[in-house]
Amino acid sequence: MFGFRLSVKQVAGVLLAASMASGAVAVQAQQTTRRTRRESSANRKSRIERTIAETYSHRFEVAGGGGYLRFQSGSLLQKNNEVTFFMTGTYFLNPKLGIIADVRGAYGNAKIGNPVTPTSPFLSFNPQISEYPFMGGVAYRLYAKEKIAVSVTGEGGAAIGKFDGDLKGFQSKDFGLWQSATKPVFSIGANIDYNFYPNLALRVSPTYVGTFFRLDPADTLHGPPGTIQNNFGFNIGVVYRFGKIK
Repeated sequence: MFGFRLSVKQVAGVLLAASMASGAVAVQAQQTTRRTRRESSANRKSRIERTIAETYSHRFEVAGGGGYLRFQSGSLLQKNNEVTFFMTGTYFLNPKLGIIADVRGAYGNAKIGNPVTPTSPFLSFNPQISEYPFMGGVAYRLYAKEKIAVSVTGEGGAAIGKFDGDLKGFQSKDFGLWQSATKPVFSIGANIDYNFYPNLALRVSPTYVGTFFRLDPADTLHGPPGTIQNNFGFNIGVVYRFGKIK
């Protein structure tokens, strides 16, 4: 009986020792897991910071695409929808401030289906018109993260307006359209970039375009000659970055 009791005590001791050992192993494993998680979080943060630095240290950006503009084609004419394109190049002085060169084009059909005045001729179609702004300006990054960047832009220059090339022998003054000419233009807007890679992004750009086209001086029948046209729209395109800011 004594030997049996001793054996039970020995077994209990072995079980207790095993339990304590397994508990110690579990605690050690838990501590190791916590250290691994902390190290993973630190590595992820470091990787994101490296990606941000790589993305916004590029010296040059080129972008292009298309979009939409709501344009007023005459003092008394209804605004029309236009399809647009844009091509821009930006030289960055530092990760936030850049100098822009910008070429755009806009194509639409003026809404002149009904005579503007009793003396205006009637056309059964809406003639095609187009504008081509050439501008330069600045871009400033307000927000720059791993995937998203937001910049504001301000530009100015000259716009070529073509308003009488599709009038079947008539002139723009016969319908209250702006006179074909080159006039000042300015634009303010924002670039919202979604980065696929440090050097490649999708860009969406809400934009305001102010133009200064006027009626033909000989046109005294179709309302005020015009001062400024407030035109709103947006562009969507692709951005490619290259070079490094030293």
